[in-house]
Amino acid sequence: MADNPTEGILEQLRLGVAKFELVSSPVASISNPNSQTFPTAFHRDSNNLFFARIGPPLGGGSPAMKKVERYSVQRVTGDGRCLFRALVKGMALNKGITLNSRDEREDAAFPLFFTNADDLRMAVKEVICDSGSERRQYEEALIAITIDESLKRYCQRIGRSDFWGGESELLVSTC
Repeated sequence: MADNPTEGILEQLRLGVAKFELVSSPVASISNPNSQTFPTAFHRDSNNLFFARIGPPLGGGSPAMKKVERYSVQRVTGDGRCLFRALVKGMALNKGITLNSRDEREDAAFPLFFTNADDLRMAVKEVICDSGSERRQYEEALIAITIDESLKRYCQRIGRSDFWGGESELLVSTC
């Protein structure tokens, strides 16, 4: 391969051992993980940015690099609802929607899923506290709840906006 990094990347693309890809968040190029440069932004429209980069070698890559490709760190507002905020933000990202801090707090116009932390928290409350038939589907969550406190006390606490989510709420939210 050539001494020039750009020529090396072009050679990898020509040989089919690397691929060019568009990504929705600015992640460093896999071809040069030590580089501090990020991919070039392309405007699809005024609300969505896409970034171009060189992807991992075709047909492989280490398990650690595959995780880097798939996951990213997202900041959420830490106000006691951060677990629910993180879940909502992740659901939005999976649908190609980026939520800002205001969108996390307020009902954005995305009716296909829970649009804010309180909606998701109240959906968990509804399943665990208000519906005996649905509650039975989440036995592991009930066990985790009742180890620490009574179900009645839990149902009072989860109704408050400063309720901290944990294992039980993850079990209900992700099933």
